[in-house]
Amino acid sequence: MNVNINVEDILMRTMPSAAKLIKENSLDINKIIGTGRNRRITKGDVLLHLKDIDSFGKNKLNEQDKKLSIDRKDTTMDIIVPTLGESIVEATVSKWIRKEGDYVEIDDPIVELETDKVTLEVPASISGLIDKIDISEGETVEVGQVLGSLKEGEKKPSSIKKPDTEKKETTEKLSEQLKEEFKQNSEVLEIDVKSSNQEERVPMSRLRKAISKRLKDAQNNAAMLTTYNEVDMTKIMKIRSNFQPAFEKKYSVKLGFMSFFVKASIEGLREFPSVNAEINNDEIVYKNYYNIGVAVGTSEGLVVPVLKNAEGMSFPEIEKNIVNFGSKARDGSLTISDMSHGTFTISNGGIYGSLMSSPILNPPQSGILGMHKIQKRPVAIDDKIEIRPMMYLALSYDHRIIDGREAVSFLVRVKENLEDPQRILIGV
Repeated sequence: MNVNINVEDILMRTMPSAAKLIKENSLDINKIIGTGRNRRITKGDVLLHLKDIDSFGKNKLNEQDKKLSIDRKDTTMDIIVPTLGESIVEATVSKWIRKEGDYVEIDDPIVELETDKVTLEVPASISGLIDKIDISEGETVEVGQVLGSLKEGEKKPSSIKKPDTEKKETTEKLSEQLKEEFKQNSEVLEIDVKSSNQEERVPMSRLRKAISKRLKDAQNNAAMLTTYNEVDMTKIMKIRSNFQPAFEKKYSVKLGFMSFFVKASIEGLREFPSVNAEINNDEIVYKNYYNIGVAVGTSEGLVVPVLKNAEGMSFPEIEKNIVNFGSKARDGSLTISDMSHGTFTISNGGIYGSLMSSPILNPPQSGILGMHKIQKRPVAIDDKIEIRPMMYLALSYDHRIIDGREAVSFLVRVKENLEDPQRILIGV
């Protein structure tokens, strides 16, 4: 098939998986009807076009065939796996929110997909009825794959309700049948609880499997080591106590501890750039920007949304972003973009009561700072014993590119910045 292929045109008008098929089969893009958002051509559209060619002869579609294709476009729309994000090519169908025959409005969620990083909902591209579901729950799908189809149409009127007397008779009859069955099978229903096996097996979610793999990879690949220190939180707690009412009134968000730790870490990363670097093959990539990941625990597992270019954020901006990330994590609406391109991570086990731990690296990052519970302890201050609010700090790092001297010095710098927050303001 001799067709002039305009690569730039293909990339603009098609999904990535569809573009690959078009180039492999030397197809004429102008003869393919797009059913994706903004009429972009999907993988399903290309497969349908190839099927038409096989049925009616290559490049010999007559006007009737074209009309059938146009009619299909006007009445039926494929439900397509959307682009899932950077480096993610497949997902698992975790749940069909609607079933065949259900009526949906445009943008109503239809199906829930679970990737290695997030769970996302695929919305309806048109208003109509769910005509067909092609993929069952639990199956793995690729970007551009057809999940099912939507047919344009109006909402069907609800069925006529049965009279109450008829419902009552049916209920009573069913109740009698259930009683009789229960009586006949009473011996079978007796269960010896003591001897029963109290186990339950459930499949791991895609997110949980991804977390397991990444954590194990971090242990296997990095020369991971942890160094510890402790920080006196007296001054930060005093600042929060003095300015909390005014801060909350002005910015509609509370002044938390995390903004201080983000600022203190960034100052330390500026001084020790290897802690903000990563290994890529045989090269060390130094990052001259500071995207700070904030670990958030959810019912599905740990996720790490990222404060992009945190060095340019104010205290209120950091706190607002963290609150927003927490809300999105709880309702499952974090996106791939929210969790991409982190350069350093901060994890706060203290909110769960952890006094000390060794955090695991978040690959490909080379450093992670662990915060812990604030606990009043006796400490020596100017040769006197005083009770101070103390927190243990932990820095896990990749010893392949971060020397012990740099790791310890970085953690000491973070400690100094937290114990005297004025340092953060003047950068010393």
